[in-house]
Amino acid sequence: MTLSYLLRRLGLAVVVLWAAWSVSFVVLYLLPGDPVATMAAGSSDGEPPTAVELDALRARYGLDQPLPVQYVTRLWAALQGDLGTSFATGQDVRSAVGAALPPTLQIAGAGLLVAVLGGTVVAVAATWTRSARLAQLLWSLPSLAVSLPVFWVGLMLVQLFSFRLGWLPSVGDRGPAALVLPAVALGLPTGALIAQVLAKSLEQALTAPFVTTARAKGVGEAAVHLRHALGNALPPALTVLGYVVGNLLAGSVVVETVFTRPGLGRLTVASVGAQDIPVVQGVVLCAALAFVLVNLVVDIVHPLLDPRITVTGGTR
Repeated sequence: MTLSYLLRRLGLAVVVLWAAWSVSFVVLYLLPGDPVATMAAGSSDGEPPTAVELDALRARYGLDQPLPVQYVTRLWAALQGDLGTSFATGQDVRSAVGAALPPTLQIAGAGLLVAVLGGTVVAVAATWTRSARLAQLLWSLPSLAVSLPVFWVGLMLVQLFSFRLGWLPSVGDRGPAALVLPAVALGLPTGALIAQVLAKSLEQALTAPFVTTARAKGVGEAAVHLRHALGNALPPALTVLGYVVGNLLAGSVVVETVFTRPGLGRLTVASVGAQDIPVVQGVVLCAALAFVLVNLVVDIVHPLLDPRITVTGGTR
């Protein structure tokens, strides 16, 4: 791995962040509706705001400027780390996003753990078992699970484990027990995707000549599966990790709403409802940053797991 390759990847990461910020700016500012009128209506005591009051609010937040001027002003401020102020609460956007980020990272991390462990176990079991019926069942499970909507999985888990069995809390964020159902709801479709990719990759690795050689030398089936085949099957599954992280962040919006948990998802829903454009842009930028960082780490780790992959400064 060369320094020029890393610099090129970092440059692409910066372009992705700029593109995410710019697209969100254009989409949010061109949407119908007046965020200032919405903000004024929410803060008034029943009396509709006057035109003078609305103009004063627009001037306060720079919304009276032409759109290109607003874009350049806000982009320059964002480059200096200033994401603006919430229209709805007056809170600094960095503080609002920073306060909502830890609960979302908690759910996403737990969901990723469930997805990786569950997907790996299903993939290994599907390619290991000698029972044709069990193998067919295990191969069909990921296709079924990946098609299940996150909100439906969450509601079914609440109905079974909270209302009927009473084992786990249905809402809230107090204690590790409250994290179990959101993590399973979030990790189940993601784990199914990992299981599909890993099982297919394992199946191909098990037919490779080095596996035949290992078996001819008397290596046990467990060592063949876990030491030889699994290590060579990991890179394709690792490639989908960036997509998986995007799924987890998107799914957290639904999971936090279903389980009434704080986090970026509920902050996004509230901000979109209030047309709080700076906060929505802050959330988009945070999600894009997470997506970029994970993909950058995957690109760096990929050649380390598979030495056959060579990276040069120009092509890969």
